[in-house]
Amino acid sequence: MITEKNYFLEKSINESISCQKNLIFLKKEIGDSIRLLYQKIKKGGKIIFCGNGGSAADAQHFAAELLIRLRPKVNRKPIKAVSLVLDTSTITACGNDYSFDEIFSRPFEALGEKNDVLFAISTSGNSKNILKVLKKSKRMNIPSISLLGFDGGRSKKYSNVSLIVNSNSVARIQEAHTFLGHYIIEQVENLVLKKKKLR
Repeated sequence: MITEKNYFLEKSINESISCQKNLIFLKKEIGDSIRLLYQKIKKGGKIIFCGNGGSAADAQHFAAELLIRLRPKVNRKPIKAVSLVLDTSTITACGNDYSFDEIFSRPFEALGEKNDVLFAISTSGNSKNILKVLKKSKRMNIPSISLLGFDGGRSKKYSNVSLIVNSNSVARIQEAHTFLGHYIIEQVENLVLKKKKLR
């Protein structure tokens, strides 16, 4: 018997599947992201992640996958990565002394170097602190990759590569962002290990 609860569960699952199937239309942007990250890692650069709320959790999550490992049976040297959402003292000091809008751009200015990549995550694409750090990366000539949702918001204007999950559901966007992060990291890892060609 189909109950109301079962109906909504099936509906949500189908929405998630449909959203992720549509990621195939981001094939070029995904490939550009993988190549950019690999090129910078080869030159000794690091990947600097940032995001708010659930996207902050993803920023920490993806940095951990690179610093430690993504797949249990694939051991390799750590890949340089840092999340700008780890240090509560820095975040709260910046929010208190300057502005919450600068919690990413200020540490990025201190930590960002020429061979680095900024990896920003924003469901709306309009978070002020994400926009500020993206603008800062442009001024510092450090390339950026952004995981975005809806229509990409204002962030797409300032990102070198924008991966826009075209959905109006925050939950579905964030689920797709997690998949994209895992897929990109896996492919970068393959290139680092020279196990497979970019697919």
